[in-house]
Amino acid sequence: MAVPVPSPAATAAREILTRLHDVMAGRTNAQSKLNNVVQIIGEALTSEVCSIYLLREGVLELFATRGLAQDAVHVTKLAFGEGLVGTIAKHVETLNLDEATSHPEFAYKPETGEDLFHSFAGVPIVRRERAVGVLCVQHEASRRYDDVEIEALQTVAMVLAELIAAAGLIDESSGGGAGARDNGPAQLTGLKLVDGMASGHAVFHQPRVVVEHTVAEDVEVERQRVYSAFRQMREQIDRMMGQAEFGTAGEHQEVLETYKMFAYDEGWSRRINEAISSGLTAEAAIERVQQRQRMRMREISDPLLADRMHDLEDLSNRLLRIVSGQLGTAAQMGLRQDSILIARNLGPAELLEYDRRRLKGVVLEEGSLTAHVTIVARAMGIPVLGRTKDVRHMVAEGDLLLLDTGQQRVVARPTATMEEAFEAKLAVTQKRRAEFAALRDQPALSKDGVRVQLMMNAGLRDDVAALDITGADGIGLFRTEFQFLVSATLPQRERQQRLYKDVMDAAGDRPVIFRTVDIGGDKALPYMKTDGEDAVGEENPAMGWRALRLALERDALMKAQARALLEAAAGRTLHIMFPMVSEPWEYEAARELVEQQRKWLASRGKLGPGAVRYGAMLEVPALAEMLDQLLPRLDFLSIGTNDLTQFLFAADRGNPRLAERYDWLSPAILRFLARVATTCREAGVPVGVCGEMGGRPLEALALLGLGIDRLSITPAAVGPVKAMIRSLDIGALREAMPPWLAEAPRDLRQRIESWAENQGVLLA
Repeated sequence: MAVPVPSPAATAAREILTRLHDVMAGRTNAQSKLNNVVQIIGEALTSEVCSIYLLREGVLELFATRGLAQDAVHVTKLAFGEGLVGTIAKHVETLNLDEATSHPEFAYKPETGEDLFHSFAGVPIVRRERAVGVLCVQHEASRRYDDVEIEALQTVAMVLAELIAAAGLIDESSGGGAGARDNGPAQLTGLKLVDGMASGHAVFHQPRVVVEHTVAEDVEVERQRVYSAFRQMREQIDRMMGQAEFGTAGEHQEVLETYKMFAYDEGWSRRINEAISSGLTAEAAIERVQQRQRMRMREISDPLLADRMHDLEDLSNRLLRIVSGQLGTAAQMGLRQDSILIARNLGPAELLEYDRRRLKGVVLEEGSLTAHVTIVARAMGIPVLGRTKDVRHMVAEGDLLLLDTGQQRVVARPTATMEEAFEAKLAVTQKRRAEFAALRDQPALSKDGVRVQLMMNAGLRDDVAALDITGADGIGLFRTEFQFLVSATLPQRERQQRLYKDVMDAAGDRPVIFRTVDIGGDKALPYMKTDGEDAVGEENPAMGWRALRLALERDALMKAQARALLEAAAGRTLHIMFPMVSEPWEYEAARELVEQQRKWLASRGKLGPGAVRYGAMLEVPALAEMLDQLLPRLDFLSIGTNDLTQFLFAADRGNPRLAERYDWLSPAILRFLARVATTCREAGVPVGVCGEMGGRPLEALALLGLGIDRLSITPAAVGPVKAMIRSLDIGALREAMPPWLAEAPRDLRQRIESWAENQGVLLA
């Protein structure tokens, strides 16, 4: 990047900042400094009036002025949105008017004596993305201020934010506005991904950098810091585009190409350079340009263009983190209090890095019902709200949040009344949980005497404690990959064996079904990649090199896991299940691999399991066409409804646009499941569901109606589903279901729900 010739705006700002630097370094008190600041700015811009309003106790108070009545200082106050000053603060926007009284929000304050002045220009004083004050100038003559003058005001406002923060003049408790965010509570809506309620303080997965020093001591040093940061950022983007999960074609590639275009945009880098030329540090220059971008974003009505501006916002944040050296996530820095995590999206491994004791909830701008991060969050018992538009702009770090995913909303900066209402509802929810807990020792037995095997999903050692808490019949799905996701290196066989033994010991005589490692797709492990794999890439990772396909190719991985499972189950029955089986030969190859390890242990006199029961997961629709060949070789079959749904509908489970489009109670899915259940029943092979579908009372009811009587669900869902089963006549349901499937109405969910309500089935 060539060193730019300073623009007139940069030169004007530099001259003002040079004078302000002496004022800020002086030993006078904050009020005296502000009095000097308005004099300097007024003189530099040849403006009769220069005033500073600061946020105090929720209102904007006139703190210093040149040109208005001095008696109005600390007397004139404006609410957010009141008058021109309040409008600037509320919307974090710049106003430049040749006739102030013509603006619809103009409010006259007689004590200021401002009736003499016609022109008006004002800029927000922003700290941590919130308006904490307003800097404005006025002139007797009717004229619009030049762009040079406006840009100089905007630069000075950044320096003022540092000055007033250092002097303790910012009322942090009052907050401020940023975009549509204002001083008061804000309610944001989204999509319920994991049910639950939680309160905590907002923590950003990638924390925002707070710019503490704005005035540069050496402009050339700051310029070199930005050059270096741009190089690092562009290298990161180039590496990102070469990673396997992004592939080489498709819409996502076009998005990344646009992202890269912004990263290499010379206009963007030139504007940052000009801000440095005005006397700002590298961090302040990036934020200065970013503030201007945010103002432009609020003026954009074209959604496509707005998305591109969001890309530029992301890049600005990335550049700011690089130049400041703050590259870590909130998980690496550690949570200090009860927290609600804010992010655009998360991978399952990233979520598992957080302290489960302090992480109370997650709010995502994207996310979907069947994404792996959602599944992990359910396993951790953490409520998640997804598709929450603009949450990262409407919420500030540290804001108190009340998350209620059942109502599909999160409230930021609640009033005391809101907190009381939330706590009251939470108490009711906890009471209902207590009622479900009272069913712990009761069997999942329907009104007409049908016993349902109600098991739970797990993936971590601590999850097993939920067996006793919920009264589940066992663990129907132990996701062994969680140990791989939380480890920085491939877990050694001995570590795997200890985990599996601990789980079986804790379960006692209750069965534990271990699913062999299911990695790949959005559960990629950095230590599992080779140089060649990154170069090849995958257009559709969910349908690519993952789960059993990966394990059979990397048979050393599967052999080590098989030995760990066999040795851990010494003298006991081992239940082992293979994921994502597409054809019978894959199941046979996996089973043979385990049997070879079993024979190897026996040949060395080592105690193995008393028996091994083998199962397969039906997630790939093709396997349903081969059940006549597969079932005679199986001990049990588990249907994974998460992947099965996305493959049946050709709908990416991680695509937020498709998150709500396909219903688990659609005739297509239920007909498919009914056919599988009937085939298994005729073959005498037990069949169950271990997908998220079974954890919802209404969906679980539908599965029972299809003849499925084994469910493996999240621990939190055991109580509600058990209560539903105990209030249900399964025989009557199974008589009603075939006509519904034959008719295949579009409103099948409504049909099933109405039947349940008429029968008095508990669905809450």
